Amino acid sequence: MAQSAATSDAVDDTSPLELPAELAIAIAHTPQKVRGRLTTCFALDQRLARIVAGTTEPILGQMRLAWWRDVLSQPAEERPVGDAVLDAVGAECSGHEAALIQMVDAWEVFVVAEKLDQNVATQFAKNRSAPLSALIGKDHPNGGGTIWAIADAASRVSDGEEQGLLIDAGLGLAGKNVARSKELRGIAVLDALALRALKRGGRPLMEGRGASITAVRAALFGS
Repeated sequence: MAQSAATSDAVDDTSPLELPAELAIAIAHTPQKVRGRLTTCFALDQRLARIVAGTTEPILGQMRLAWWRDVLSQPAEERPVGDAVLDAVGAECSGHEAALIQMVDAWEVFVVAEKLDQNVATQFAKNRSAPLSALIGKDHPNGGGTIWAIADAASRVSDGEEQGLLIDAGLGLAGKNVARSKELRGIAVLDALALRALKRGGRPLMEGRGASITAVRAALFGS
């Protein structure tokens, strides 16, 4: 019998999260058939980010992230119930849990790493964006969402040296601007907003008047 997630002290809360504006825009420009899955990926990402942000003792942060890694490794019918994000994973992401576990691994870097370097930052971006890459397929340049993954992280960190390293890593991943197909316009929106944020020194993705214009252009033209 599945236990209740609400009884586990490894879970900070069981409520759904309100997604940031840039993620809501990306979802709005994603085909209905995969919108639920993308929403769930983003919701899990935001939950993991909140765990990391609230961690003051690394061992406790690792325990909370390990809980997610463990339940995502279990068959859906054996998982706890009652957590909005975990329930959505079962409903929308069945069979794609391996990519979600990569996302957990990504966020653990900020709990255990003594210092970021270029390789760690790049691997973080690839692991964090693994569910998006799996969603759009591996044959697309730059995968899916790697630039967003690192640009968003750069906007969150307070250490200037780490932020600079993340910005450099993100710009290095950006490469050539590639137009996305209509089915991938949501990812194109994130790509465009992320690149703009990196060029502005790691600012929040939706900061400033130009953000909305950037999002609309990417939604219309795919780049």
